[in-house]
Amino acid sequence: MIVHFDCRHFRGDRPCAPHKTEGVHCDGCPFYDPIRFRILVVKLDAVGDVLRTTCILPGLRATHPGARIDWITREDAVPLFHGNPLVDRTIPFPGSAWSDLMAIEYDLVINLDTSPESARIGALARAGKRIGYGFDPLGHIYPWNKEAVAWFEMGLFDDLKMRNRKTYQQIVSEICGLEGQDCSIHLYLSETEKKWARAWLVQKGLVPGKRVIGLNTGAGKRWEHKKWTEEGFVELIRLLRSSPETGASPPQILLLGGPEEGDRNRRLANRVGEYVVDAGTGHGLREFFSLVDLCDLLVTGDTMALHVAVALGKKVVAFFGPTSAAEIELYGRGRKFSSAAPCVGCYRTNCDVRPTCMERISAMEAFRAIQELL
Repeated sequence: MIVHFDCRHFRGDRPCAPHKTEGVHCDGCPFYDPIRFRILVVKLDAVGDVLRTTCILPGLRATHPGARIDWITREDAVPLFHGNPLVDRTIPFPGSAWSDLMAIEYDLVINLDTSPESARIGALARAGKRIGYGFDPLGHIYPWNKEAVAWFEMGLFDDLKMRNRKTYQQIVSEICGLEGQDCSIHLYLSETEKKWARAWLVQKGLVPGKRVIGLNTGAGKRWEHKKWTEEGFVELIRLLRSSPETGASPPQILLLGGPEEGDRNRRLANRVGEYVVDAGTGHGLREFFSLVDLCDLLVTGDTMALHVAVALGKKVVAFFGPTSAAEIELYGRGRKFSSAAPCVGCYRTNCDVRPTCMERISAMEAFRAIQELL
């Protein structure tokens, strides 16, 4: 009996999908789809960075027709790939990653992260070619290809990082030799998830089809000064709700965030009363994506929600303080704000400068940007 071991549908331990649905065998199967090239992408952290790194997938597909693409990432980032047709298999780390690395041979391994753990994974993978960053026998991280040198050096020296004017998508596309290719980032929601979000919206008393502006108020634990101020959000909410320039009726406003923003969002909701709906901060990752998808525009700092909104095609107003605004690609659908502070983009987790870079960004600036975008 003929068995196509190289077919994309082959499973080995069970019948393939075409056999189950159509009853076909390998001999003469019209669904035969041979894998011509095997690629492993290593990108573990963090969820937002993993999402924006999906920008390399369209180019890899175009450059390597018939490729199988596997992606190793941490378990908390695995939900990013649900429904993504550009990735054949997501391998959770640690999960089955080490056994997969020992058993599978790839034509190309791409590791775009200079963390020791990612570099070790990339170095241990069995591969004909490697792009990005590896780990040598002396325990040093180093660039595998010359195109990866500039990003490596930016990770070592803050002054180089501050001078950079290329977006992350440009940088990783160059590392992978994908210049000129589609570099959009990809996140897919199912119809079930979209239906859940629409039902949630109605349950909260909001009006389907009426404009929704999301305010993502946090920025994670590491970078305290990625967050815009509570005073800024309060003033922006009042401008959005009271100005006749926002249209015949004011927009609906959602407060969004993760568990760390629970107290902050409750304080904001208490201060502005009925002007906003606190979406809650205990949602799972996919539910959070679905809530962002309800928004016409998202106001946010440099955090995961920014990349989610961009991937879902939303308009974005984004604030930047200690991290680089230049690295963020909004694909022509947003506005980026950094203050005039001389130390902006310093990549420091602590700051004694007052007022801080984020305190210098005014609500009126954000409001005018929202007017222009909508």
